[in-house]
Amino acid sequence: MQRRRLGDSLEVSAIGLGCMGMSDFYGTTEERDEREAIATIHRAAEIGVTFLDTADMYGPFTNEQLVGRAVAGHRDSYQIATKFGFVRSDDGSQRIDGSPKHVREACDASLQRLGVDHIDLYYQHRVDATVPIEETVGAMAELVAAGKVLHLGLSEASGATLRRAQTVHRISAVQSEYSLFSRDLERDVIPALRELNVGLVPYSPLGRGLLAGSVTSSRDLPAGDVRRSRFPRFSDENLDANARIAARLHELAAQKGCTAAQLALAWLLHQGDDIVPIPGTKRQARLEENAVAASLVLSAEELRSIEQAVPAQEVQGARHWDMASIER
Repeated sequence: MQRRRLGDSLEVSAIGLGCMGMSDFYGTTEERDEREAIATIHRAAEIGVTFLDTADMYGPFTNEQLVGRAVAGHRDSYQIATKFGFVRSDDGSQRIDGSPKHVREACDASLQRLGVDHIDLYYQHRVDATVPIEETVGAMAELVAAGKVLHLGLSEASGATLRRAQTVHRISAVQSEYSLFSRDLERDVIPALRELNVGLVPYSPLGRGLLAGSVTSSRDLPAGDVRRSRFPRFSDENLDANARIAARLHELAAQKGCTAAQLALAWLLHQGDDIVPIPGTKRQARLEENAVAASLVLSAEELRSIEQAVPAQEVQGARHWDMASIER
């Protein structure tokens, strides 16, 4: 597995592992197998996928605990990224808290759940519009000074917010949705990242399963899967059209002799050596499939063919149900 650098000095595997689905959101509790999830995290290190992504709101809290159990005794084999900012209530509602007090409390709680003495990359999960970014990042910088965190990140932040944050402390990475289906970052965010030497960590790089072909109709989604109810691209009026677009990628992948997921990830990796996608999975087989993408070489002609086959402007529906919390 190749290595890439986020910002000045955070070195991680070229492809990471999103751990959220091991505990929350996609699928049902009955479908989740903790032993397989932990085995997947262990297998990741064996094949060089060392960059793990979690957050305190996944579960909530249970995903960090699972990751902590998986890395116990092998902490130095991984770079662990987690996030703070969302506060989930028992009734299912959530709010964003970027206050310095919450930053400090959330970090201590994450360290305890993960069972580690430091976090490699600590993100603000969403920008809190009620708290100046300088105050939030200032509190995050205190965590770096205390040795609790090594590198700082933001998630779904605009270029303007990123520039303000950088005046307080070095930001190593921004995590935002980016894929063949979601390319809005190219207008403002990616130019700012390149200007400031900040890495990009795309989440949902496979369009939450659409680009991989694991979702072709609503029948592919279990009853408890939030994609059914919350993500517009999976609604009854949009899913068929989006699946047809994704099918074009499968045709190109067949010509290349790879899977559609591998081709979609390879396209992302070719957008810059400062990009590290974090496809999520609960299973070792899918992890191994995704990892192959780092070795695929695409010509300029192949890249053009992929973009022509999957034009982002034809994708139906917003990429997230809560676009108000996403800076653009």
